[in-house]
Amino acid sequence: MAEFSKGSIQMDSTNLPPVSATGVQLKGVPVQIIVAGDDHTFELDEEKLGSILLRPEFKDKKVVVVSVAGAFRKGKSFLLDFFLRYLNARGSPNWLGDDESPLEGFTWRGGSERDTTGILLWSEPFLCKLPNGQEVVVLLMDTQGAFDSDSVQVFNLTQNIQEDDLQHLQLFTEYGRLALEANDNVSKPFQILEFLVRDWSFPYEADYGKAGGRIILERRLQISNKQHPELQQIRRHIQSCFDNIGCFLLPHPGLKVATNPHFDGRLKDIEPDFKEQLKILVPLLLSEDNLVVKEINGCQVTCQELVEYFKAYIKIYQGEELPEPKSMLQATAEANNLAAVASAKSQYMKTMEEVCGGNQPYLHPDQLEREHKNILERAMDLFRTTRKMGGPEFSENFKEKLQEDLKEAYENFQKHNESKNLFSAARTPAVLFTVMVISYIMAGIFAFIGLESLANLSNLVLGIFLIMLSTWLYVRYSGDFRDIGQHVDHIAEVIWETALCPAYQKVMKHGVQHAVQQSMSKNKRE
Repeated sequence: MAEFSKGSIQMDSTNLPPVSATGVQLKGVPVQIIVAGDDHTFELDEEKLGSILLRPEFKDKKVVVVSVAGAFRKGKSFLLDFFLRYLNARGSPNWLGDDESPLEGFTWRGGSERDTTGILLWSEPFLCKLPNGQEVVVLLMDTQGAFDSDSVQVFNLTQNIQEDDLQHLQLFTEYGRLALEANDNVSKPFQILEFLVRDWSFPYEADYGKAGGRIILERRLQISNKQHPELQQIRRHIQSCFDNIGCFLLPHPGLKVATNPHFDGRLKDIEPDFKEQLKILVPLLLSEDNLVVKEINGCQVTCQELVEYFKAYIKIYQGEELPEPKSMLQATAEANNLAAVASAKSQYMKTMEEVCGGNQPYLHPDQLEREHKNILERAMDLFRTTRKMGGPEFSENFKEKLQEDLKEAYENFQKHNESKNLFSAARTPAVLFTVMVISYIMAGIFAFIGLESLANLSNLVLGIFLIMLSTWLYVRYSGDFRDIGQHVDHIAEVIWETALCPAYQKVMKHGVQHAVQQSMSKNKRE
């Protein structure tokens, strides 16, 4: 379920023009991230989802998901476009716009045919600051079909809250009951549920707005002995699964909106009562005191973690039937653990990049290993301390996956660090040239002391390595015979690892020890 988090958008309304066709222009487009097929199958477009949520400026920030759910052709997209106007206008008192501007944003139209299928996200999330200074990402989501109840923040209804409207939530309240049991009732599985009753025609029974909605909601959620036990259970589950449940009554927008096929959202065609209530409703959901950061299992969710939940949930929506609550709980636990893995890996990668990535200087392998061990321990601690569903045994596989991923990442950092080593970058020609110099010196020594056979052998080695060096240079220059070049690289690597590197390390160690002894002797004399 997608919800809002309690927080705020800091907005400056100074000198901001009203939203109009020539005023504040919308930035972004609706992007379909889940496509619903005719055969009741669903497909997640991971590339499009990642292009929105995995941008560097967004992926590690906490997320607020603003969604409207309900039956098709009931004005969900129409309502979301007013949300866009509010957020785009950044708190201007004239955010609703002028009378002549068409409503733009998510696609909507009148009529009886469905216009939205699957899930759409607005391509440009809004960065907003909460009162505590935390910057969060606000996503606007448009849903249709089987995903409606899965992403409820605003439950869009017509005329009244009917019994079947409550029953539509039964699958998810049953999932909520299982989730409550799984985390020992530590936190409720869902945050805010707002029933939005459109076309409310009985203002003499309950006034438009929040207060009237509270009256209707209390009536509909009231439990009595006259009700069937199943109906009583639904009401108990709804009340136990949400931190906060509200209701808002909206009047009818007018006949021009409902019956004119050419209606394009201009405010002049909408009834004044509807516009006045809209001015109350939208800030009620999006103003500085009413945003709610998305939480799952009591933990706030980042954009990067939300991607994992999308991937997990799409798997259980592949059949023709709605998923079972247990399968939803399993998917949530899996996504919850994968999100913890992603968070720990992200921290490891970010810190290691600061140590040895990019333009950072070359580090000695021993120092790199020490840094890796410290950063690895912090990443694993983050995974262990993150609240996860499923229990320790369930999380063990994800812990092993994290360790494997970080091991692979470390090997890549080692290779990247080694590439900064100037000698390493020219290792093959340096090794070949070194062997040639040694062979030349040895040939001269053997010839001087009369060991002609060894001198000739040294000259032969010199000739072979000269040919290898010439061949390697030709391969690098021309690009031909790459296989031969790779063999030469491999031979040079073996010589370096088995002979030259150990000798180099011994010389360096002896040199350091000698320098230390010289320094100590000098200090004693002084």
